[in-house]
Amino acid sequence: MQVSLLYFAALRDLARRSEETFAWETPGLTVAGLCSELTKRQPSLTFEGVRVAVNEEFVASDFVLTSGDVVAFIPPVSGG
Repeated sequence: MQVSLLYFAALRDLARRSEETFAWETPGLTVAGLCSELTKRQPSLTFEGVRVAVNEEFVASDFVLTSGDVVAFIPPVSGG
């Protein structure tokens, strides 16, 4: 199974890319599990305070991913 990942703002800089594909074998991967796996692969990534959208809809951390989903990581916006 695989999903497309989209990184925005500061996460794009930390990931050093704006998008990538993530593949896994075991069904039942949640958004929280995905974030944990991504942090293991690239410790500089932090998802604290980040909103996650799957297929253009905001979801909770316990949302179960399906192959083909598009996952967007949207960090908090600051500025003035």
